[in-house]
Parts: sequence; C-alpha cells; structure tokens
Amino acid sequence: MQRRDFISMIGGAAAANVLPRAASAQQGERVRHIGVLTVLANDAEGQARVGAFEEGLRQLGWSEGRNLRIDRRWPAGETDRLKMHAAELVRLKPSVILAGGSRALQALQQETKTIPTVFVATDSAAVERSIQSLARPGGNVTGFTLFEFSIVGKMLETLKKTVPAMMRTAIIFHPDNPSAPGYARVFENAAPALNVKPVIASVRSAGDIERVINEISREPNGGLIVAADQFAVLHRELIVAMAAQRKLPVIYAYRTFIPIGGLMSYGANIYDLYRQAASYVDRILKGTRPDELPVQTPIRYELIINLKIAKTLGIEIPPQVLALADEVIE
Repeated sequence: MQRRDFISMIGGAAAANVLPRAASAQQGERVRHIGVLTVLANDAEGQARVGAFEEGLRQLGWSEGRNLRIDRRWPAGETDRLKMHAAELVRLKPSVILAGGSRALQALQQETKTIPTVFVATDSAAVERSIQSLARPGGNVTGFTLFEFSIVGKMLETLKKTVPAMMRTAIIFHPDNPSAPGYARVFENAAPALNVKPVIASVRSAGDIERVINEISREPNGGLIVAADQFAVLHRELIVAMAAQRKLPVIYAYRTFIPIGGLMSYGANIYDLYRQAASYVDRILKGTRPDELPVQTPIRYELIINLKIAKTLGIEIPPQVLALADEVIE
C-alpha cells in the first residue's frame, strides 16, 4: 500500500470516528423554546422587526433549529385573534415570550402571570400597569418601552413648526390601543398653546382612516399625526397614499412610513429596540429572572425628514426644523 493511500485511509477512519461524535454533541444540545407575539401581520414590516430580534439572538449564540425553537404568531391587528394567539402561546409553555406592542403585552398578561415575558415597543402607561417599578419590575414581565406620552406634544410642535399655517390637526389610533387615553390627553393639552384645533380620531378600519383623512383635508391648513399604533402600521400604504393625494402634511411615530413616501417621523428606532430585546431573552434563558432586569426606556428619538416628499406636497421645510433632523432624505 502506498503511503498516500495509507494516510487517506487513516484520515477517513479518524473522520468516521470524530464526525458521529460531533453530530451527536450537536444533536444533544439543549433546545430552548420561545414564543413571539406581535400585533403586526406577517408582512415586510413585521418580518423586519422580528428579524431584528432574531438577528440579536444569533449574535448571542442562539440559532433556530440548533439550540432554539421559535413559535411566532401574527394576528394582523385583530383583537380577537390577538387574544387567541396569546392563549395558544401560553398553552405551549415556552421558556420566555416576546411581546411586540402594548396590546400584545396586555393580551399575554391576561393569560399568564408566570411565564417570563419581554415586551418591546410599548408605552410607559401600559408598562406601569404591569410592573412595580422600572428598576425592579417584579412579577414576570420586563422589557423596552417605545416612548413617553409627551412625545405626542413634540410631534405636534414639530409639525406646526414645519407648517406654521396649520390650524386643525387630527391624531389617529385604534381605540383598543392601551395608549389611546394618553395620546388624547397630551394631544388636547398641547394643541391650544400652538393655536391648533385638535381632532381625536379613533379608527377601526381602512374605511375609518379614509374618512378621517378626507375630513381633515377638506378645509385648508389641516395636518395629521399618526401615533405609535400597530394598526396604523398595518395600513401604512393607505395612509401615505391618501396624504399624498390630499397634499396633507403628516408626522409619523415610526420611520417605517418614510421610505414609502411619508413626510417626516419622530420616534425611537423600533428595530434597535427589537435587537436589544434579544439581550433580555438571552439572559432569561440563562437563568436571570425578569424582575432582576430593569425596564429600559429610549435614550434618544430620531427626527427624519423626506425633502423629496416635502417638495411634492409644496412644503418648504424651515431651516430651524432641518437643523433638528437626525436624517434628511433628498
């Protein structure tokens, strides 16, 4: 036997002995189970947010199919389906559940007080109802808030600075959103000082959205605030298209609306929050209790302005507003 053939034979035998052990070790690795409940649909935006969360998990060594099982639920904004999916996930008894949005957190809290739950993109009021304090949440929930209600006043102020002639402004949100009372209160309190007539608009359907936009744009000098609301995200194409048709200035809570033709947005980076949520899920899977993880609040908000859309709407963005922008799209 030639030396080269002998080495190949020995190498093949070694591989035959090593590979089964490696495969066996991988197969023997403990698989952990998590659930994901978000109000969004399984569309590009929903996938982007959950994808950011899963990217964060991969960076921490978790891989679906190797050491992680993920059950995802996408109720597409429907309250009944949201409650049904929350109950389904709880029955599956995952080690931890990610709750995307205030309504998802609320639905899960009605189903379990024991399964660790990490929330993301919720408002401060919804969170306060579920925890003892930001530093020591207590119970089974912790996570990352999206905003304080005061941000609604800042959005109105920014829109007014952008369009000084604006006299009437509507704010839209789904009435089942736990944040709705807070939005309305801050909005109505902020409007008089800016010489703006506030219009509170609850929307449950695409038809409601069309009605509100038609009404607010029927007279000149109208404007619109699209608050942080997953229902609005589901109907983002409709809102942006109608705003363009009616030449209506709109400010959005999510940057999601900007690439598809939105004028401006002001809010926290939603994808960063989902990535950060992965760190809490990782720590819980490794033994940390939720009540040991403080609730995190955004440390900065981003103002994004789409100059191209501003020109289409016939709006000249004032220099003082441009100076505040974190990102300007031309």
